[in-house]
Amino acid sequence: MKKKIVIAFLAALSLTSCREEFLDLSPVSTTSTNNFFKTQADMVTAINAAYAILQAPGQYGNFYIVGEIPSDNTTPVLSGSVTDQDEFDKFYIRTTNPVLLERWNDGYRGIYRTNTVIDRIGAVNMNEALKARITGEAKFLRALMYFNMVRVFGAVPLVLKEITDPAEGYEYGRAPVTEVYAQIIRDLTDAEKVLPASYTGTDIGRATSGAAKSLLGKVYLTNRQYAEAAAKLKEVIDSGQYALLPNYADVFNAANENHKESIFDVQYKKGLVPREGSGFANAFAPENSGNAVVLFGGGGNNRPTPDMEQAYEAGDVRRNVSMATSYVNAAGNRVDYYFVKKYLDTPVVSGDSDDNWPVLRYADVLLMYAEALNELGRTAEALPYLNQVRTRAGLNALSVTAQEAMRLAIEQERRVELAFEGHRWFDLVRTGRALPVLQAKATAIGIKTPLTQNNLIWPIPQSQIDINPTKIQQNEGY
Repeated sequence: MKKKIVIAFLAALSLTSCREEFLDLSPVSTTSTNNFFKTQADMVTAINAAYAILQAPGQYGNFYIVGEIPSDNTTPVLSGSVTDQDEFDKFYIRTTNPVLLERWNDGYRGIYRTNTVIDRIGAVNMNEALKARITGEAKFLRALMYFNMVRVFGAVPLVLKEITDPAEGYEYGRAPVTEVYAQIIRDLTDAEKVLPASYTGTDIGRATSGAAKSLLGKVYLTNRQYAEAAAKLKEVIDSGQYALLPNYADVFNAANENHKESIFDVQYKKGLVPREGSGFANAFAPENSGNAVVLFGGGGNNRPTPDMEQAYEAGDVRRNVSMATSYVNAAGNRVDYYFVKKYLDTPVVSGDSDDNWPVLRYADVLLMYAEALNELGRTAEALPYLNQVRTRAGLNALSVTAQEAMRLAIEQERRVELAFEGHRWFDLVRTGRALPVLQAKATAIGIKTPLTQNNLIWPIPQSQIDINPTKIQQNEGY
């Protein structure tokens, strides 16, 4: 198993001790930061801290809440009066929902860390090649964090420098979505030029030029810049750096991470103090299952829907790798219960497993490339890339020739290939299919109010509006 060095949170840095009530941008003490960013080792530590925030609940720790639960893929567990996740499932989201604030605060906490690296590294006497690489890593991470912020909230404050004065944070209003995307594209364009194609040893898992190109392709696709998306994604394919693993199950084997199909993962490692493992195995295992599915039991989160099960064609090997519909309990009895299986590593203690979270992988790139070609009217060229993914799953190749039929085929393939990895909701929004798909399933999902365009982004956390009402206004419909 290849694993990147574990990235610990560093209490010594003011990077980790910022004001949370407004944008998470301002350090408690500028003295500590001024004394810290002096050496090459300091800058390596600083970029590691930027990677570390990806594990946070408001980054990828709970990404399924915004990427899967609002879609037709999964449904949340209900616990008494706690409806935080159910609000996303059925679209009655309160502006005070703690998931929103978590996503906002962790997003800007990460952006603050990347800004600090970018602003401070120029003055440090260090190896110039490493300086360029770390700057590229920081720009990749900032772009990734802003991409997730703009897809969730729409227009957001665009902060591109380290904030050292708390009062300065109040100057930032919500930048137009077009400006946010333009900055994301600039950051990724800069990053792809300086990042290496691969790493060795303890650096495995850091952002590569392939990761920057893949994310840039996804950004272009989201903006419906299909020619640019196709060109950039083709660069990834032609690089020869990546390939589909022959066995779909191996993609999610915790003993086989950072493999040929992996482009960028959030890295986790179990058994360390402080804890750096992932909680997905326990979070997604069935409630009240004891040790029958995974040691230390499960939380029942992110449950696949019956509709998700029915989305798999007969003979698709991905279904049994990705989900289950039952388990056998300690008494030897079958219990009918839908649950996600993709992240079933054995934890050391509850919530401490080795499973990485896949952010970008090669199958995603192939399907995005097929989508971009199809939207350019090059349906015949798109077909082989779709079929590469299908045949790996044990299915027959398709022979689609019409553009609209290909759109639906790609939508279907992305759903089953990337299930439970946080893509489905954003795919439906990107393609304009969220409203028709979910309205058609409203009764089964439990949606009681007709959905509108307003439902395609989430509300701004109410606390941010209360703190700075002249600059931050609420999204329409909330």
